[in-house]
Amino acid sequence: MFRHTSRMSRALLPVAAAALVLGTAACGSSSGGSTSGSTSSAAAAAGGSGSKLVVVITPSPDNVFFKAEQDAAAAKAKELGYETLVISHDDDPTKQSQAFDTAISRKAAAIILDNAGADVTVTAVKKAKDAGIPSFLIDREINQTGVAVAQIVSNNAQGASLGGQEFAKLMKNTGNYAELLGKETDTNAGVRSKGYHDILDQIPGLKMVAQQTANWDQAEALAKTQTILQAHPDIKGIIAGNDTMALGAQAALDAAGKKDVVVVGFDGSPDVVSSITGNKIKATVLQPASQIAEMAVQQADEYIKGGGKASQPEKQSVDCVLVNKDNADKVNNFAVAS
Repeated sequence: MFRHTSRMSRALLPVAAAALVLGTAACGSSSGGSTSGSTSSAAAAAGGSGSKLVVVITPSPDNVFFKAEQDAAAAKAKELGYETLVISHDDDPTKQSQAFDTAISRKAAAIILDNAGADVTVTAVKKAKDAGIPSFLIDREINQTGVAVAQIVSNNAQGASLGGQEFAKLMKNTGNYAELLGKETDTNAGVRSKGYHDILDQIPGLKMVAQQTANWDQAEALAKTQTILQAHPDIKGIIAGNDTMALGAQAALDAAGKKDVVVVGFDGSPDVVSSITGNKIKATVLQPASQIAEMAVQQADEYIKGGGKASQPEKQSVDCVLVNKDNADKVNNFAVAS
């Protein structure tokens, strides 16, 4: 990802505070380490496979993509009979490490994780594994196998190919364009960019005149797009690594009075789907965020009940879906109605 709107941060709750929140059955979720759900002292003390606590750790739910992940994972876990604790790391490795410490101290049965970095996350997942707590990764992979039980992600290469083909079609295979890249520490950023260029670089009439990193952020994408427009006022299109950056790019184009520049994103966020139906952003590539989160919880349940045996291979991918004016009205909560 996905990923989408402006973010607010709040300090992650210390372990002791998290335990108090759980003990008093607090609920709700927001960024910076807030929690939802409740646990009994007996379940918390059971630990490992005997615990009934699933900890969900993601970036900030101020981003609707991550909110969808949190909601879907928590709902599925509760459906399967688990208590839940939801923590947001805000893409901060230190907060993520603290979240893992909380999960370990609560003797969680499993961790569902959308991580804060492909390299920095390895140590945290290993620490949980050593404590007997399996991790099931969603959306973003880490740069090591054999540590997490599962890494379930959207098929970013396939999705980027869809996005690249649609962008070229909308550009009529000609003209100057710019690309907005995601975080360099996120493997998805590189995979999506490569997928775009596997298509676009084969078309002689298309020329990339600018490539800027906007770190998945809307405000940064707006500022970078303004700079690009000053240097390249004749630009015909902008392809973005996620919908948040696409929204920032579109805002900059609107402010500059440029109505005919093609913008394509990636994620399938509600704001971008709405923009597509409003004839602004032209297309996006939908990631099935809720489906992937539910898959991770289901596999965690099977792993726990199966005595620590995985029912699926570690690396798994789920295909993405192109969203444009033809099907945008059928999209709801990162899913396309059949």
